[in-house]
Amino acid sequence: MADAPGDPDIDAALFARIAADPLADRLGITLEQVRPGYARAVMPVGPDLLNAVGTAHGGATMALLDVVHAAVSNSHGTVAVAQDVHTEFLSPGREGDRLTAEGTEVHRSTRTAVYRIEARADDGRLVATALARVFRTDRPWATA
Repeated sequence: MADAPGDPDIDAALFARIAADPLADRLGITLEQVRPGYARAVMPVGPDLLNAVGTAHGGATMALLDVVHAAVSNSHGTVAVAQDVHTEFLSPGREGDRLTAEGTEVHRSTRTAVYRIEARADDGRLVATALARVFRTDRPWATA
């Protein structure tokens, strides 16, 4: 359902609004690209994002997936709010990893949409995946 890979990124003003996420900033998450039906963000796993056993905290990994979910689901310019996110943790993120999460649109109607999001380490390990659903409002994003 996502638009073609060559489609242009979303409007810069909308990107700025979506990227203005204080929690993402606190966790070191950087939104890199958003185009209709697609989003990508990265998060370095530093010592402050580790859990008690020394791997990437699930909450931090989930936050990365959620940042991408928010970006991709709002990429069409109308406000969308999360309804459900099912996450699978598949491989531990490690200190020093740079996790990249990519989200793509699977289905979109006038009121709901579904997205698949995957987070991978730079060595290609699939760290986590999510299937996420939103409610799409009819309210456009105010970008001015």
